[in-house]
Amino acid sequence: MKQYVIYAFDATDENALNRRMAARPLHLETVKQLKQNGNFLIGGAILNSSEQMIGSTMIVQFEDEASFQDWFSNDPYNTMGVWEKVEINPFRVATIE
Repeated sequence: MKQYVIYAFDATDENALNRRMAARPLHLETVKQLKQNGNFLIGGAILNSSEQMIGSTMIVQFEDEASFQDWFSNDPYNTMGVWEKVEINPFRVATIE
């Protein structure tokens, strides 16, 4: 499985938080499905100093790049204009024995 770490920062316009909150239930449903399929390892919201959500961090894994891109391009946070700046890097979860 290929693993990825995603740092995704929300847009900063005046409607950004409203878009996030509108997309959030759909995004969480998508993440629940990822978890059931073994694709979601860990994730959550990035917070500012006022503890408001301003982005997301996720570690996910997929069989191949095409499967990852299919999920990522169709995630509601992408399709509904929540994420503005995204950094995706290959990742490897450490095996601790």
